[in-house]
Amino acid sequence: MLLAVMLMGLIVYGVLNTGDDTSLDNAVKQGKRPAAPAQTISLPALDGDTKTSLAKLRGKVVVLNFWASWCDPCRAEAPILERAQQRLKRSGEGTVLGVTYKDFADESRKFERELKVTYPSLRDDKLQVAPKFGTSKLPETFVLDRRGRVVAISRGEIREPFLNGAIDRALKEKAAA
Repeated sequence: MLLAVMLMGLIVYGVLNTGDDTSLDNAVKQGKRPAAPAQTISLPALDGDTKTSLAKLRGKVVVLNFWASWCDPCRAEAPILERAQQRLKRSGEGTVLGVTYKDFADESRKFERELKVTYPSLRDDKLQVAPKFGTSKLPETFVLDRRGRVVAISRGEIREPFLNGAIDRALKEKAAA
């Protein structure tokens, strides 16, 4: 009998905890700056054989954008992200970093060519990074400060005023010594 009750408890717990992971969102809403997850996981670049990780970008502001070529809102927001990339590149203070999500490499490269995307993109084919950010729908964008902490989150198509404000907040934070 006790075993049946324990089993039922585990089933109920499992059902109640299968929703989207919103722990990052909740922390940011409370004014906290949680450390970005998966910082040490290296992913391959979309345009070659190199690999990079968020840890390698420490000291720079990073606009981390999960996208796919089949995602219409991703296509709509690409020019906004490109303008952010040009701003961050000019100042040398950061970068936009795309991460493809459930997409074919050839289609991703075609998307970048068509939209004249100049910011780097990584491939998360094995979904090593996206789930750690709670990413399950596209597009999703996370603005990280120089210390690798999440400053702002946009789940859905990004808006330029939101992105510019988030970048401004991230730039105010000094890099860790």
